[in-house]
Amino acid sequence: MICPTCSSDMVVIEYSDIELDYCTECHGVWFDSGELGLLLNSIEIEHHGLLLHDIVNIPEAKTAEDKRKCPICNRKMKKTTIGQKPEILIDVCDLEDGLWFDGGEVHQLIGQFTEKQSQVSDSQRDILNFLGEVFKAQD
Repeated sequence: MICPTCSSDMVVIEYSDIELDYCTECHGVWFDSGELGLLLNSIEIEHHGLLLHDIVNIPEAKTAEDKRKCPICNRKMKKTTIGQKPEILIDVCDLEDGLWFDGGEVHQLIGQFTEKQSQVSDSQRDILNFLGEVFKAQD
């Protein structure tokens, strides 16, 4: 797959039978339809409103950032925000092909979950920390 941000070839990272496309140049991550929910289920984190169908229905965000093309259908994706304090600006394919997170945005989202969940087990915290490090934006 070609990165929608920098046009580099992406690599596949497999975690818990989920294959994510990851750009080693800009550190962005592509989640195919359903993969974000699978990832959150695998670490037993509530994901209300974070399924692709829900995200597609969130109103478009006002931003000066250029729209990116979906690496699956090649149509321009919609910019929208998820999470809270701070909201995370992501790209979503209107045809529900998937979601694009720029480098560091998955790390931010995971960080929000660890802050929200006071009852996170030690094993969940370890997994969240690992995923946070994997998807952290590199300098």
